Amino acid sequence: MTEHKTPSFSSKVGLILATAGSAVGLGNIWKFPYEAGQSGGGAFLIVYLICCLLFGLPMLMTELYIGKQSQKSAYGAFRKLSNNNRWQWMSWVCIITALLITGFYFEVTGWCFHYLFAAIGNSFKGMTAVTMQTHFAQLMSNKWALFGYSMIAVVATAGVLWFDVNKGIERLSKILMPLLLVMMILMVIRVLMLDGSHKGLEFFFKVDFSKITPNTVLAALGQCFLSLSVGLGALITYGAYMQKSQNITATSLQVVILDTAVAVLAGMIIFPAVFAFGVNPAEGPQLVFVVLPAIFEKMSFAWLSGVFFFLLLCIAAITSTISLMEVIVAFINEATAKTRHPLNRHKSVIIVSAMIMLTIGACVFREEIFNWSDDFTANILIPLNALAMTIFVGWFLPKKDLLEEFGKEKGFKHYFALCYLQIVRYFIPLTIVIIFLNGLGLWDAIQKLF
Repeated sequence: MTEHKTPSFSSKVGLILATAGSAVGLGNIWKFPYEAGQSGGGAFLIVYLICCLLFGLPMLMTELYIGKQSQKSAYGAFRKLSNNNRWQWMSWVCIITALLITGFYFEVTGWCFHYLFAAIGNSFKGMTAVTMQTHFAQLMSNKWALFGYSMIAVVATAGVLWFDVNKGIERLSKILMPLLLVMMILMVIRVLMLDGSHKGLEFFFKVDFSKITPNTVLAALGQCFLSLSVGLGALITYGAYMQKSQNITATSLQVVILDTAVAVLAGMIIFPAVFAFGVNPAEGPQLVFVVLPAIFEKMSFAWLSGVFFFLLLCIAAITSTISLMEVIVAFINEATAKTRHPLNRHKSVIIVSAMIMLTIGACVFREEIFNWSDDFTANILIPLNALAMTIFVGWFLPKKDLLEEFGKEKGFKHYFALCYLQIVRYFIPLTIVIIFLNGLGLWDAIQKLF
């Protein structure tokens, strides 16, 4: 039996970019624009930014704190910090959540790879929105093709995790995250050259406060969950890879800024393009996979625009699949470390890849499982995880340790730490309960009572 040694990020830049990579994903580029399009553009954006500061930032700090304090992944963190098995159920919920999410997330990542290869092959040439809809429907009906494209995502992710944290996750994050930002900025410049693109910017940045409703707030809160990848256990695992000298507050703030920047850049790509060609911004989930490819075909340099966009979509997706898969790999490493047959990283990656292939197969070949996994994790498991984490940190961990981490010095940092503690104890749990009730369809009923 051997003692499991927790790896760590070698640099502050590596930590920030890897953690930002975990947060940045399809939620930023695929879901954020259509949520904003359906919820009033600028009205949704301003509420989302507020949610990121009041809710996303403290939640991110909370997960990183659990990981850093315990130096354990989601599997061992709660047991170590609580000094008993009373909170061990949380570890299993995090692992189950990550495993369920991999099924449908890797499938959607497979869609991205299909569209990237199709764009490279110039398969969309001459297509309209109608024929693009037919193309998407044909892809959804070709189950073996979907499974094959999803396997490309699994192999690519496993290839990164095959190496240790420094040579795999950290090294690739230092390449992919800057590349993603540069590509998005270039794409923004391209679409802003289109006639009528200013209308898209006006829709996205002009705030009409009359459009802010309780549903807008709930949609923004839910998107904040998804965009920052909180409530999954991935950030606990990355927190365990932090060095003792690395600052949680500064890291969390920088990750929120990077993550939000990607979401805003995605809106600045999509809405100017949509308005330039007179398309309804509230098209919904099909906006990226049906409407945008048809729009690219009407643009000059259509081939390059399509390839560029779907390449950055694949990059964003892979940065998140890496963190999702790492949660389960770290779990197997820790769970077997003190057994007679501990598993090294290579064996763990192979086992996890096989498990994920099964979850993908279930989601691909049974659409109801895909929908159930998405709804169950988003509306129940993730809010439940986040609620339990805030209660655990806010009420069960020693207050002096929190203040030591977040506000050791007197002055602003000390008051910030006290404010953080109150937010974690009261504001976030209450907010999560509202999200939880809304996910179960009970919030509207409660509102009607009053």
